[in-house]
Amino acid sequence: MKTLEIKTTQNVSINYELASLRERILAFVIDSVFKSVGVGAITLAVLFIFDGGNERALMLFYVLVIYPTLTFYTLFFETVLNGQTPGKRIMRIKVMKLNGKQPVFYDYLLRWAFRIVDLYLPMGILGSMSIVSSRHAQRTGDVLANTVLVRVENKSFIALSDILRIDSKMSYQPQYPEVKAFHEEDILIIKAALDRTSKYNNNGHRDALIDLSTLMAQKLNLKSVPPNSTVFLKTILKDYIVLTR
Repeated sequence: MKTLEIKTTQNVSINYELASLRERILAFVIDSVFKSVGVGAITLAVLFIFDGGNERALMLFYVLVIYPTLTFYTLFFETVLNGQTPGKRIMRIKVMKLNGKQPVFYDYLLRWAFRIVDLYLPMGILGSMSIVSSRHAQRTGDVLANTVLVRVENKSFIALSDILRIDSKMSYQPQYPEVKAFHEEDILIIKAALDRTSKYNNNGHRDALIDLSTLMAQKLNLKSVPPNSTVFLKTILKDYIVLTR
């Protein structure tokens, strides 16, 4: 499995698992099914309304509704769903910049523009070869847009873009200012524990998060341990980055 390692300004490494060719193909197939079912349902509804007649109206409907839906489906959903289409969301993968930041519309547009080359000419072979052979599993559109597809295992996924979005102490108020005295090793342990639980979400790893939360609460001199270990540890991680930038 290919991975992408990104280091923050505090030398905290964040590792992302890159989406495999199989996951990308399955997401594409799922999206294709959604498009087919959606377009078919809309077409049947329109045929019912027009009772199968008025060919000119049907042709206009196809040009103004059906064709744009099929053409801009991926671009639309990746833009409004922050790098995911319904198929990608089901497969738990998403588009992300190579530097860990959130792509902008131009990035999605560039990826979309090269779908013809990567996915359809000839039969997706070029795109598949590029994904398999490239270091970061990128097709041509990804290379030009400087994007990658990463796995999003569950809600404990920590995106670097979420951390970088905390611009300063003025825009984010740390909840635990005492974390400034933590050692970098403490933060790396927290990050590793969250990553591990994200990848292997079982009772053993969840118990480890609870134990780690108890230890961190003691270091912070808290009277009680916050009930949600994942949220608590992620907050510590964000607070540390803001206070030590």
